[in-house]
Amino acid sequence: MTTTARQRFTVRAGLAEGVDDDAPYDGIPDHLGRPLREWVDSVLQPNTPAEQTTVAEAVALRLRIPVPPRYSAASYLGQIVTDDLLDVVDEVLQIMTRVQRLNRKSLLNLGFILDQGGSAYCINSEQDGLEVRIAPAVRDAVSHTVAEAASESSAGSASEHLAAAWKAAYGRQPDPVRAYSESIKAVESAAHSVIQPNHARATLGTMLGEIGNARAKFTTALDTPSGKDPIAPVEAMMRALWDGQTSRHGKQTATVPETLEAARAGVHLAATLVQWFISGVVARNP
Repeated sequence: MTTTARQRFTVRAGLAEGVDDDAPYDGIPDHLGRPLREWVDSVLQPNTPAEQTTVAEAVALRLRIPVPPRYSAASYLGQIVTDDLLDVVDEVLQIMTRVQRLNRKSLLNLGFILDQGGSAYCINSEQDGLEVRIAPAVRDAVSHTVAEAASESSAGSASEHLAAAWKAAYGRQPDPVRAYSESIKAVESAAHSVIQPNHARATLGTMLGEIGNARAKFTTALDTPSGKDPIAPVEAMMRALWDGQTSRHGKQTATVPETLEAARAGVHLAATLVQWFISGVVARNP
């Protein structure tokens, strides 16, 4: 079951304006500082003093963090308020995983803090460190495409759909089904004037049919070897996005909603396609 993003109560009640707080947060924003410090403190303050000293000292030494004489390494590391706290969390994960001292509850708690706080970082698949949830350069590229699409009249509502897809994929309350659906709508809006300008009810599916039936009508700015089909790479990307939507129609068997991973992949695939269509990379032959 999926949920739509829920506005704050004061916004729903008309007491305040909506705040765009869905983008992943870089660094240590104020709302994430305290819970992350408390997590570090809880992990570095186990029952056995020897374990506490060994791991905390190792973290401080490896990160070259000078600990003042009046503090223990464990207590000092749990008070860091700068972005160095990210390095501490990452190093704690690495060391504690190696010595098998980190329990599942601690990992779940950290994952919960990062996810609910909208952090740009998450625990990696090996659970021995942090990784960037979404690279800043990638995020900026999507934002740039949203802005460009907004200024291109032929792109229709591609900008609004791509922005909605991003929020549904990376916001406080992810909605994979909506993210995927909005991604498809973004591509449909951007591609409409190029692929099927005279089809008022064109969809990604009908556009794929148009390409299949009249390939010679289309070209791309990509260098295509002699004898190769210039529209094939674009067609393959559109097909992957279209066929990847598992919740589009109901049937006798249970409808399968898109996973969050699939939805996020769909958003980035859509962003590339939107950029290609609005920039003229994909064009209709005269």
